[in-house]
Amino acid sequence: MSTKNDDPSRTPLKNLSRRTLLKGAVAGAAVLGAPALLTGRAHAAGTYMNLDALRGAGIDWRMAAGEKITVGVIPAGYFQNLNTVLEDFTTLSGVEVRLEMIPPGQIRQKAVLDLSSKTGTYASHAADPMYYMLYVANNWIEPLDNFLGDAKLTDNSWFQYEDIQPGHRGATSVDGRPYGIPFDGEATIQIYRKDLYDAAGIGPAETLEQYASNAAKVHDPSNRVWGCALRGFRGAGQNMYIYPSIFRAYGGEWFDGKRMTVDTPEALGALEYYVNLLNKYAPAGVENWNWPDIADAFGQGTLGSYIDAHGSAAVVASPEKSKVVGKIGFARWPKGPSGKRVTSIWNWSFPINGALTKKQKQATWLFNQWAGSREVQVATTYAFPGAYKRTGANRASLWKDPKFLDLMSGFGHNYTRAAIDSFTNDTDPDWRPRLPQWPAVGDTMATAIQSALVGQAKPKAALQDAQQKIDKILKG
Repeated sequence: MSTKNDDPSRTPLKNLSRRTLLKGAVAGAAVLGAPALLTGRAHAAGTYMNLDALRGAGIDWRMAAGEKITVGVIPAGYFQNLNTVLEDFTTLSGVEVRLEMIPPGQIRQKAVLDLSSKTGTYASHAADPMYYMLYVANNWIEPLDNFLGDAKLTDNSWFQYEDIQPGHRGATSVDGRPYGIPFDGEATIQIYRKDLYDAAGIGPAETLEQYASNAAKVHDPSNRVWGCALRGFRGAGQNMYIYPSIFRAYGGEWFDGKRMTVDTPEALGALEYYVNLLNKYAPAGVENWNWPDIADAFGQGTLGSYIDAHGSAAVVASPEKSKVVGKIGFARWPKGPSGKRVTSIWNWSFPINGALTKKQKQATWLFNQWAGSREVQVATTYAFPGAYKRTGANRASLWKDPKFLDLMSGFGHNYTRAAIDSFTNDTDPDWRPRLPQWPAVGDTMATAIQSALVGQAKPKAALQDAQQKIDKILKG
């Protein structure tokens, strides 16, 4: 995320080439001005936002009036907030949208089935960024530069696509072409017990080596405090959410030419670090822990530190759920031997189903554009009337908004700075290997990582076995 203002970022996308879009997908996003936002109820015929600000965009919001579409999402708080404010979109556009809540374990399978069968059940869905290569390889979704670059469909002086976090844009683009509009996303940061660290005379780790050293200094199982924990549960979105950042920080590259490689010296160093760290300083059973388990343990005061999504701060800093409120510090991912910090990057985004009619695609684009707009990001974060306030806003400019920053500042020491620096400097869309066979590859790697963690295989043997299986998957 960039805090600079440069004039090219204000250029309407209709004047941008595909090459420029590629550069924009990985370059810093400008923090741009936005229309005035009225957050009071019933302003300008909108219950949750000022619809006049949206009507001021140079597009016809009513172009698909009368269409009805279904969008698949997971039953998470951020999508519940979106569902609450959805009535304003219908008022604005005349398009009826039904958000179908689908459990995280099912949404990927349902989306693939719908897209591959071309039934068009879901006009869009909350897409896993790692699935875009699969979708694009099969021509299941629409490239969005055709929409972003059409002045009849998009007013970029209002929408300001470049204001969306650059890592999120990169993760939802393939070969420089955007395929999804990010709605909610996260960076991964270091979360630690500041009181324990202060007592031990240490600060947050700058390197992975120091992270292990810090864990050793606060590790006190006899008093039910363990040094650290990372996700150990087997899964493409579990241990393969954490290990890739270590792998990349060790200097690992997923591809040697066209061949995917997972058994390199860098990979071995990364896996040995992960295994040794957790076996020495994590609680027993960590191989079965996902992020909620880790956040709960930290909130109960039994962990010295962990590294995970910045949004988990809402759990550990909640007085209703946590015993360590007021004792929490935050920092960026530690550097690896390569000198790089590589945050795990995640976002839910909205593509357009290629099986839809032209009118349905227009309706879906209007919804995607509305959901990704700054007005809706504000309406579902600090301006939301309910108790749950989103932390994963897609807009770089919100991290300069005093009201959003006021909300973020309540989570603990250095939280806002750690998140901003991570989004700005540490995001890498290729932190995991992006390829159409990701579902099988991700599961293969997850199995290998956990087998090494629990001692079923030595790290080197686990990686060699994974390499053989991945070679077969990619030849297959």
